Amino acid sequence: MSTRRAPVPLSPASHTGGQAASGTRQAAGLLVALVATFAAAGLGSVFTSRSVSDWYAALARPSWTPPGWVFGPVWTLLYVLMAVAAWLVWRRAGGWAGARAALGLYAVQLVLNAAWSGLFFGLRMPGVAFAELAVLWAAIVATLVAFRRLSPTAGALMVPYLAWCTFAAALNLAIWRMNV
Repeated sequence: MSTRRAPVPLSPASHTGGQAASGTRQAAGLLVALVATFAAAGLGSVFTSRSVSDWYAALARPSWTPPGWVFGPVWTLLYVLMAVAAWLVWRRAGGWAGARAALGLYAVQLVLNAAWSGLFFGLRMPGVAFAELAVLWAAIVATLVAFRRLSPTAGALMVPYLAWCTFAAALNLAIWRMNV
């Protein structure tokens, strides 16, 4: 007979004195994740909307650039997936204290996400935006890994965002090179 004990799954109950978080607390946590995520999206869109119809439209772009109407729905879906991932991590860790490092990384990548729009569209500096996007990409990878440690589902929900930002980096680089 083995003396090894089966691992106890980490759950909100394990961090709240044995009681699972209430439905109201769970909903509030999801709402906070959505608001924080879409606040970054909103800030980025302020920069984007000012340049997309004139400056961006006049840039030389590769033939594989998606049509403009694709970006809104794709980003909306990605932001929802990101927020749900953050909420799952928060929930799994039993709150902010248990997920401080992972959610801190999440906050950093949100700031970098909004900053890219400011650099590319706001300041119209595709070269600097590409360099910043490389840092954002690394922050997304770090966030994905940290999330996956706490919740494999949360990590998986970050994969489409990483894939899209990889594509965005290629597009950003191509646009920069074509317009130098």
